[in-house]
Amino acid sequence: MALFLEFLAQQWMLAAALLVVAVLLFLHEARKSGPSLSPQQAINIVNAEEGVFVDLRDAAEFKKGHIVNAINIPAAKLPTRTVELEKYKDRPVVLICKMGQQSGAAGKQLKAENFTKVYKMTGGMMEWTNLQLPTVA
Repeated sequence: MALFLEFLAQQWMLAAALLVVAVLLFLHEARKSGPSLSPQQAINIVNAEEGVFVDLRDAAEFKKGHIVNAINIPAAKLPTRTVELEKYKDRPVVLICKMGQQSGAAGKQLKAENFTKVYKMTGGMMEWTNLQLPTVA
């Protein structure tokens, strides 16, 4: 540990440059998958612009409880089932997973297929249930 701290002290410019590059890479990757929305923002945008919630969890988890009118397309099956979302190509598509981790990769896939308004819901269904928002089984 002492050697690492000595290295940082001697090569502080190199360490700072590495940190800046890492942060920029993270921000660039996050932007490619679509902006993040809070559950309240997601509700507002879906209602205002006739969008859709796409639940990326597997069918068993979806059946335990999901957002009203959400479409269930498991993340692993998204590449073969994007046809089901064609009518939402120019409307908001809000991606939801269990904790907000898988929606980034799914967002990139939809953006690559020319979906124009792709969003990720921060915190996923865990955040939705923590806020005690309504679900159906």
